[in-house]
Amino acid sequence: MDTPGMLLHPPSGGSFRFDPGALCLELLTTGGPGRLAAYEVLDGPDALLRWVSDSRLPDGLRLTVDPADVTAARALRDALWGLASARAHGGDADPADVAVVNAAAAAAPLVARIAVGGSREWVPGATARQMLSTVARDAVDLFTGPYADRVRECGSHDCQLLFVDTSRPGRRRWCAMERCGNRNKVRTHRARHLEGDGTRAPD
Repeated sequence: MDTPGMLLHPPSGGSFRFDPGALCLELLTTGGPGRLAAYEVLDGPDALLRWVSDSRLPDGLRLTVDPADVTAARALRDALWGLASARAHGGDADPADVAVVNAAAAAAPLVARIAVGGSREWVPGATARQMLSTVARDAVDLFTGPYADRVRECGSHDCQLLFVDTSRPGRRRWCAMERCGNRNKVRTHRARHLEGDGTRAPD
Protein backbone atom coordinates (compact mmCIF):
# COMPACT_ATOMS: atom_id res chain seq x y z
CA MET A 1 0.00 0.00 0.00
CA ASP A 2 1.27 3.46 -0.88
CA THR A 3 -0.51 5.16 2.02
CA PRO A 4 0.04 3.67 5.48
CA GLY A 5 -2.94 2.31 7.34
CA MET A 6 -6.21 0.63 6.51
CA LEU A 7 -9.28 2.31 5.06
CA LEU A 8 -12.11 1.77 7.56
CA HIS A 9 -15.83 2.23 6.96
CA PRO A 10 -17.56 2.74 10.34
CA PRO A 11 -21.30 1.96 10.70
CA SER A 12 -21.91 5.67 11.28
CA GLY A 13 -20.94 6.34 7.68
CA GLY A 14 -18.00 7.75 5.78
CA SER A 15 -14.50 6.34 5.79
CA PHE A 16 -11.10 7.17 7.22
CA ARG A 17 -7.58 5.76 7.16
CA PHE A 18 -6.36 4.19 10.38
CA ASP A 19 -2.78 3.13 11.00
CA PRO A 20 -2.52 1.05 14.20
CA GLY A 21 1.25 0.85 13.85
CA ALA A 22 1.58 -2.95 13.85
CA LEU A 23 0.38 -5.87 11.76
CA CYS A 24 -1.13 -7.67 14.76
CA LEU A 25 -3.22 -4.62 15.67
CA GLU A 26 -4.55 -4.37 12.13
CA LEU A 27 -6.35 -7.66 12.71
CA LEU A 28 -8.39 -5.94 15.44
CA THR A 29 -10.20 -3.89 12.79
CA THR A 30 -12.20 -7.00 11.77
CA GLY A 31 -14.37 -7.22 14.91
CA GLY A 32 -13.80 -8.76 18.30
CA PRO A 33 -15.25 -10.41 21.38
CA GLY A 34 -18.27 -9.28 23.40
CA ARG A 35 -19.78 -6.00 22.27
CA LEU A 36 -17.18 -5.81 19.49
CA ALA A 37 -18.97 -8.70 17.78
CA ALA A 38 -21.30 -6.08 16.32
CA TYR A 39 -18.42 -5.08 14.02
CA GLU A 40 -17.60 -8.62 12.88
CA VAL A 41 -16.50 -8.86 9.25
CA LEU A 42 -14.58 -12.17 9.22
CA ASP A 43 -17.56 -14.18 8.04
CA GLY A 44 -15.74 -16.49 5.64
CA PRO A 45 -12.53 -17.25 3.72
CA ASP A 46 -13.04 -14.41 1.24
CA ALA A 47 -13.30 -11.89 4.10
CA LEU A 48 -10.02 -13.11 5.58
CA LEU A 49 -8.35 -12.83 2.18
CA ARG A 50 -9.64 -9.26 1.86
CA TRP A 51 -8.10 -8.40 5.21
CA VAL A 52 -4.77 -9.87 4.09
CA SER A 53 -4.90 -7.77 0.93
CA ASP A 54 -5.66 -4.60 2.93
CA SER A 55 -3.07 -5.28 5.64
CA ARG A 56 0.56 -4.19 5.71
CA LEU A 57 1.70 -7.61 4.55
CA PRO A 58 3.63 -7.15 1.27
CA ASP A 59 1.66 -7.71 -1.92
CA GLY A 60 1.71 -10.93 -3.87
CA LEU A 61 0.67 -13.30 -1.10
CA ARG A 62 -1.48 -16.19 -2.36
CA LEU A 63 -3.13 -18.12 0.44
CA THR A 64 -5.30 -21.18 0.75
CA VAL A 65 -8.04 -20.47 3.29
CA ASP A 66 -10.86 -22.65 4.61
CA PRO A 67 -13.57 -22.06 7.25
CA ALA A 68 -11.41 -23.57 10.01
CA ASP A 69 -8.75 -20.96 9.25
CA VAL A 70 -11.33 -18.20 9.68
CA THR A 71 -12.26 -19.63 13.08
CA ALA A 72 -8.57 -19.68 14.04
CA ALA A 73 -8.15 -16.08 12.83
CA ARG A 74 -11.06 -14.91 14.97
CA ALA A 75 -9.69 -16.73 18.02
CA LEU A 76 -6.28 -15.10 17.54
CA ARG A 77 -7.87 -11.70 16.99
CA ASP A 78 -9.96 -11.96 20.16
CA ALA A 79 -6.87 -12.93 22.17
CA LEU A 80 -4.99 -9.98 20.69
CA TRP A 81 -7.84 -7.69 21.75
CA GLY A 82 -7.43 -8.96 25.29
CA LEU A 83 -3.67 -8.46 25.35
CA ALA A 84 -3.74 -5.05 23.69
CA SER A 85 -6.57 -3.76 25.89
CA ALA A 86 -4.79 -4.94 29.03
CA ARG A 87 -1.61 -3.21 27.93
CA ALA A 88 -3.42 0.01 26.99
CA HIS A 89 -5.19 0.20 30.36
CA GLY A 90 -2.34 -0.99 32.55
CA GLY A 91 -3.91 -4.34 33.37
CA ASP A 92 -2.52 -7.86 33.51
CA ALA A 93 -2.62 -10.10 30.48
CA ASP A 94 -5.02 -13.03 30.64
CA PRO A 95 -2.95 -16.26 30.52
CA ALA A 96 -5.55 -17.76 28.18
CA ASP A 97 -4.96 -14.95 25.67
CA VAL A 98 -1.21 -15.40 25.96
CA ALA A 99 -1.59 -19.12 25.31
CA VAL A 100 -3.61 -18.52 22.13
CA VAL A 101 -1.02 -16.10 20.75
CA ASN A 102 1.90 -18.36 21.67
CA ALA A 103 0.24 -21.38 20.07
CA ALA A 104 -0.29 -19.49 16.82
CA ALA A 105 3.27 -18.14 16.89
CA ALA A 106 4.67 -21.67 17.34
CA ALA A 107 3.52 -22.68 13.83
CA ALA A 108 5.71 -22.07 10.80
CA PRO A 109 5.43 -18.46 9.54
CA LEU A 110 5.23 -17.09 6.03
CA VAL A 111 8.46 -17.31 4.08
CA ALA A 112 9.78 -14.78 1.58
CA ARG A 113 12.61 -15.22 -0.91
CA ILE A 114 14.61 -13.38 -3.54
CA ALA A 115 13.11 -13.90 -6.98
CA VAL A 116 14.94 -14.08 -10.29
CA GLY A 117 15.86 -10.49 -11.06
CA GLY A 118 16.32 -9.54 -7.42
CA SER A 119 12.75 -8.72 -6.42
CA ARG A 120 11.07 -10.04 -3.29
CA GLU A 121 8.39 -12.71 -3.47
CA TRP A 122 6.50 -15.09 -1.21
CA VAL A 123 7.34 -18.78 -1.35
CA PRO A 124 4.40 -20.48 -3.15
CA GLY A 125 1.98 -22.66 -1.25
CA ALA A 126 1.51 -20.35 1.73
CA THR A 127 -1.30 -21.24 4.11
CA ALA A 128 -3.55 -19.18 6.34
CA ARG A 129 -1.98 -20.81 9.40
CA GLN A 130 1.43 -19.51 8.30
CA MET A 131 -0.09 -16.05 7.93
CA LEU A 132 -1.60 -16.25 11.41
CA SER A 133 1.77 -17.36 12.79
CA THR A 134 3.33 -14.27 11.22
CA VAL A 135 0.66 -12.07 12.84
CA ALA A 136 1.17 -13.78 16.21
CA ARG A 137 4.95 -13.38 16.01
CA ASP A 138 4.43 -9.70 15.29
CA ALA A 139 2.38 -9.57 18.51
CA VAL A 140 5.19 -11.26 20.44
CA ASP A 141 7.60 -8.63 19.13
CA LEU A 142 5.21 -5.81 20.03
CA PHE A 143 4.24 -6.89 23.53
CA THR A 144 7.81 -7.78 24.53
CA GLY A 145 9.57 -4.97 22.68
CA PRO A 146 10.41 -1.29 23.18
CA TYR A 147 6.92 -0.09 22.23
CA ALA A 148 5.02 -2.38 24.58
CA ASP A 149 4.19 0.53 26.86
CA ARG A 150 2.94 2.62 23.95
CA VAL A 151 -0.11 0.53 23.12
CA ARG A 152 -3.02 2.91 23.58
CA GLU A 153 -6.74 3.32 23.06
CA CYS A 154 -8.02 6.25 21.06
CA GLY A 155 -8.65 9.26 23.31
CA SER A 156 -12.19 9.78 22.05
CA HIS A 157 -14.86 8.69 24.53
CA ASP A 158 -16.77 6.78 21.84
CA CYS A 159 -13.90 5.06 20.03
CA GLN A 160 -12.29 1.77 21.06
CA LEU A 161 -9.62 1.50 18.38
CA LEU A 162 -6.19 0.46 19.68
CA PHE A 163 -2.84 1.48 18.26
CA VAL A 164 0.84 1.55 19.11
CA ASP A 165 2.32 5.03 19.22
CA THR A 166 5.56 4.81 17.24
CA SER A 167 5.96 8.58 16.94
CA ARG A 168 9.18 10.04 18.27
CA PRO A 169 7.53 12.31 20.87
CA GLY A 170 5.11 9.57 21.93
CA ARG A 171 2.11 11.89 22.13
CA ARG A 172 -0.35 10.30 19.74
CA ARG A 173 -3.89 10.42 21.19
CA TRP A 174 -6.25 9.62 18.35
CA CYS A 175 -6.93 6.69 16.06
CA ALA A 176 -6.79 9.21 13.22
CA MET A 177 -6.65 13.00 13.18
CA GLU A 178 -9.10 13.09 10.26
CA ARG A 179 -11.70 11.33 12.41
CA CYS A 180 -11.50 11.48 16.20
CA GLY A 181 -8.84 14.19 16.30
CA ASN A 182 -10.93 16.57 14.24
CA ARG A 183 -14.13 15.68 16.09
CA ASN A 184 -12.39 16.53 19.36
CA LYS A 185 -11.25 19.86 17.93
CA VAL A 186 -14.82 20.67 16.91
CA ARG A 187 -16.16 19.75 20.37
CA THR A 188 -13.48 21.81 22.10
CA HIS A 189 -14.12 24.81 19.87
CA ARG A 190 -17.88 24.55 20.41
CA ALA A 191 -17.47 24.28 24.18
CA ARG A 192 -15.24 27.38 24.28
CA HIS A 193 -17.71 29.29 22.15
CA LEU A 194 -20.60 28.36 24.43
CA GLU A 195 -18.59 29.24 27.53
CA GLY A 196 -17.82 32.61 26.02
CA ASP A 197 -21.55 33.18 25.52
CA GLY A 198 -22.26 32.08 29.07
CA THR A 199 -24.06 28.97 27.81
CA ARG A 200 -23.45 25.58 29.35
CA ALA A 201 -22.00 23.11 26.87
CA PRO A 202 -24.06 19.92 26.39
CA ASP A 203 -22.75 16.75 28.06
